[in-house]
Parts: sequence; C-alpha cells; structure tokens
Amino acid sequence: MARIFKFADGISTDAIIPGRYNVTTDRAALGKACFVEARPDFSGAAKPGDVIVAGRNFGCGSSREHAPLAIQAAGIGAVIARSFARIFYRNAINIGLPVIQCDQIYDSVSDGDPIEVDVRSGRILTGGRSFGGATPGQVALAIMEAGTLIELIKTRGWAAIEDMSAAR
Repeated sequence: MARIFKFADGISTDAIIPGRYNVTTDRAALGKACFVEARPDFSGAAKPGDVIVAGRNFGCGSSREHAPLAIQAAGIGAVIARSFARIFYRNAINIGLPVIQCDQIYDSVSDGDPIEVDVRSGRILTGGRSFGGATPGQVALAIMEAGTLIELIKTRGWAAIEDMSAAR
C-alpha cells in the first residue's frame, strides 16, 4: 500500500528540485535530487506509488517542468494538495503526474500513513476515512492515462483533445 509524504504550505519548485539540477533531463538524476535540500531523506525513502499530501500553493515559484518530473521520477504516484500553483498543476498533468485538489484531507493525515487514491473519481482512502478530491477533468485524465500530453497527441491526435473540450 502507498504511504503519505506530508508537506506544508508554500512548497516551491526550488524546494522540490533546486535550480542547479535544471541542467539535466535525466529522470534518475532528477528523482534522486527531489527535495534534496528540503527533505534530504525523501528520495531514498519514497517507494513507487507513494503519495505526497501537501498544504496550500504546492509548486509555487518558477515554471520549470523539472519539478513535477523529479516527483514522478522519485516514484510518487500522485500529489494531493489543498491548492496548487497553476503552472505546476498544468506541468504535472502534461507529464502525466496525477494531481488532486482536496482541502479536507490535510489535517486528517500524518507522514507515513497508508493511502489509496483513485485519480479518475477523486476518491482518497486513508485511516478508515474517505475523502473526495476534485478530479482533474476529462482532458487531463486522458493525458495522464496516455502518459504525457505528447503521447496523447501522438496516439490520438489533436482532434481528441478538441473533441473532449467541446463536449464539456
């Protein structure tokens, strides 16, 4: 079962991946450097599928895609936050990192708690409780299921995105 890594409000992209690591696109290197200064034990402790639960304005700061890439490369299966910086949220979706906004869960969980997340429905289970998060939307889910925005376009073309957007 996945475990929670809990972070406070205002976690910036610099805290997620310091600027000196933005010279590489090597996913393994980014994953190892994820939270290297803010939480040095993170990359060694994170297991595939673990979940970040954070406070408000997660991913604030610069618009670099390296931040969600580093989180994904560290094995994190989803990020749940009270709120996200807009550009981080969009970058996460574009690279296929599941993100869910849910205000209620933050005060109910602790670091290391077990968690189950269904991105499609927004349902989050932890500590015998169920929470409902805001789902990312039909286009975002299609991107995440394809793996990345580029993969979705390669496999289904721009028309798929336009059709989903028109159907809203």
